[in-house]
Amino acid sequence: MKLSQLVQSNQTFNSNAYKSLSPVMKEAVTDVIKLIENYQDNTLKKFEGALDKVCEFHNVNKEEIENYFDKELNEQLGEK
Repeated sequence: MKLSQLVQSNQTFNSNAYKSLSPVMKEAVTDVIKLIENYQDNTLKKFEGALDKVCEFHNVNKEEIENYFDKELNEQLGEK
């Protein structure tokens, strides 16, 4: 599953990985998805830019939010 497919299907918000986040991290994840959901081309570049903006705005650790997205994708793929 690609990140763009995950964003389009909104599966993020029904996952164990999402449910385990703190409220501020949930808000940050939601903001990242809102920033990139309308882009079909070059999603990865938009994702990186969105991460930078959201991390600065919410004052959250970029590595922590990247780890969340790694866990999310692994969960959606059925991997551990």
